[in-house]
Amino acid sequence: MIEGVHYYIDPKGKWVFTAAYHQGRGYCCGEACKHCPFDYDAVPEPIKTRAQIIRVAASKTLPDVQIEAYIDKNNPNKHL
Repeated sequence: MIEGVHYYIDPKGKWVFTAAYHQGRGYCCGEACKHCPFDYDAVPEPIKTRAQIIRVAASKTLPDVQIEAYIDKNNPNKHL
């Protein structure tokens, strides 16, 4: 594995696998990975929906403080 291609280390010191790494594996592992190129196919609900909402919020380049508010506002499972 090559740092910067297959993974990077986030500010908290955790390894984050890139879409290139996941694409090379060829399937969704079901762990709701940040860069999953398979749209979380193997992730169970409601985790799948929450991960998709987080991805949309992050793609809109919202500050981290606003992402939680966006999730709460747009979460289809909040009343369940």
